[in-house]
Amino acid sequence: MDESVASSSSHYLSIFTNFPLISSVLAFTIAQFIKFFTSWYSERRCDLKRLVGSGGMPSAHSATVTALALAVGLQEGFGGSHFAISVTLTAIVMYDATGVRLHAGRQAEVLNQIVYELPAEHPLAESRPLRELLGHTPPQVIAGGILGISTAFVGYLVTLIAK
Repeated sequence: MDESVASSSSHYLSIFTNFPLISSVLAFTIAQFIKFFTSWYSERRCDLKRLVGSGGMPSAHSATVTALALAVGLQEGFGGSHFAISVTLTAIVMYDATGVRLHAGRQAEVLNQIVYELPAEHPLAESRPLRELLGHTPPQVIAGGILGISTAFVGYLVTLIAK
């Protein structure tokens, strides 16, 4: 096998050993499963959309970016530019989840109620409802952050033990 082909294929396979990527994807997946089960527990019905949907407890967005930031810090150091970029991204995503997206969801709720109360002959009466579960409350964002930090930290300990 040509040496350049071998190094190229190992380069592509390195995605499966990328600690920050694995941590963030795992944190997202865990958060979505938790949402699915908390939704099932509180509503007593199985809603498969909760496995991929936004909003709810805990914030998968927050879990994803906090796991990414901590994993980058643990792997490459907390003084570098990669960690700074990750922390900045984390702050923006978490702020957005409790700000813009939360309020957009609340506005969608009000608009859906207005459309629901329209007379049947109104042109908007048959419009599809807007998605209401978009953002997160501060406790949901904090829970997602704790989940992300826990995921990255446990992953880091596992990689240390495995070495």
